Amino acid sequence: MSDPNESEEGYQPRLIENKADQFVVLSGCSGGGKSSLLAELGRRGFPVFEEPGRQIVKEQAYIGGDAFPWQNPGKFLELCIYRAVHQMISAARSNQRSFFDRGIVDAFCGLEHMNQPVPEHLATAARKCRYHRKVFFMPPWREIFHNDDERRHSFDDGVAEYSRLLVTYLRLGYEVVEAPKLDIAARADFIIDRISAS
Repeated sequence: MSDPNESEEGYQPRLIENKADQFVVLSGCSGGGKSSLLAELGRRGFPVFEEPGRQIVKEQAYIGGDAFPWQNPGKFLELCIYRAVHQMISAARSNQRSFFDRGIVDAFCGLEHMNQPVPEHLATAARKCRYHRKVFFMPPWREIFHNDDERRHSFDDGVAEYSRLLVTYLRLGYEVVEAPKLDIAARADFIIDRISAS
């Protein structure tokens, strides 16, 4: 017998309501170790969701699209928000604490930074689709920063983004917890301990 939660009828956005404590975001400086930390949390059995932006860049390159942050940033960020909402709904169906490499607020912050009006439906997504009140920020860490096909910006750009994200998360009512610069296992322990205590 198939799982009814896996059916089309089981995919309902309202599933995320009252489940904010289940959704934990890793944010902060690009190149600060989020992906490695997410992989470690996944190895420990937690459901994990990769960064929407990286997924979209790979998909756009594969299909010949133009929704790249360096080519069409508005379209790219809108797709990031849609992907993040989808990830939250998928996580809600699992009924387990889940970890996300960035989320809706990160893309929302990017839209605000463009100094253009943010469409109301995207602002609504940031308000209605809430994560755990504690958001874990990876601080700028020059020694581990590197560029690749999806990350083309500089370390200084990442530091500036970190500052913008900090302001936006705090303004939207989240508590920012900076992850210490430790090895991956110790960082994962730190986050799990802080979440368990909340």
